Amino acid sequence: MMLLAIEQGNTNTLFAIHDGKAWVAQWRVATETTRTADEYAAWLYQLMHMNGLDFKVIDDCIISSVVPQSLFNLRKLCQRYFDRQPFVIGENTHLGIDIRIDKPREAGADRLVNAIGGHIKYDGPLIIIDSGTATTFDVVAADGGYEGGAIAPGINLSMQALHQAAAKLPRIAIEKPNRKIGKDTVSAMQTGIFWGYVGLIEYLVASIQGEYGQKMTVIATGGVVSLFEGATDKIDYFDHDLTLRGLLEIYKRTLATSAAS
Repeated sequence: MMLLAIEQGNTNTLFAIHDGKAWVAQWRVATETTRTADEYAAWLYQLMHMNGLDFKVIDDCIISSVVPQSLFNLRKLCQRYFDRQPFVIGENTHLGIDIRIDKPREAGADRLVNAIGGHIKYDGPLIIIDSGTATTFDVVAADGGYEGGAIAPGINLSMQALHQAAAKLPRIAIEKPNRKIGKDTVSAMQTGIFWGYVGLIEYLVASIQGEYGQKMTVIATGGVVSLFEGATDKIDYFDHDLTLRGLLEIYKRTLATSAAS
């Protein structure tokens, strides 16, 4: 079984291939809503070829996307080039969890995938922090149920907004500064952005645990989450494969449900 998993966020889109035992290849591309199925195929063909893989080896496809404008072309990619009708989170997949929020249809596909990826590996209840375009804090019950959370602007988005809104503030790279008091504009911005986000993480984790009323395991994932390793003791695990683990588990659950029906 060769599975092509596509996880699309607002900033990047991840393509990964699982051979039934392990993830054998992963590639990222910037998310662009105008990119066509043919453009995805040309890009992916070259990368697969470099890894000794051919389009014909793909047996199934699964897609998680928070960008509705791009879903049509990702679906066309699977249909046209892999001759597969893809499984799409929120459409034709079986999640196998309760969604315990007021408006379940509003739960983002990425947040539900993360909830499943976290639950099957870690003892709950959980707080899952996903640092991407937005920084999300998701609460997963001990039985795997999704119970809501919090959404804040991502660290890159905040940095970009600071540069765009203040004429004299430059665009800077995100780095972990050793000092809390910046001695020039760049170091002051880096301190405010980086340690401000550490403060956001620590405060929300403590507040969520206090409101939930019990100890929770805290897992961090996402594109820039490695920046915070060693910066706070509020995060128990840094897990870069959490989303892919969730997609694979949903694929397995969907197949099992289809076989049983």
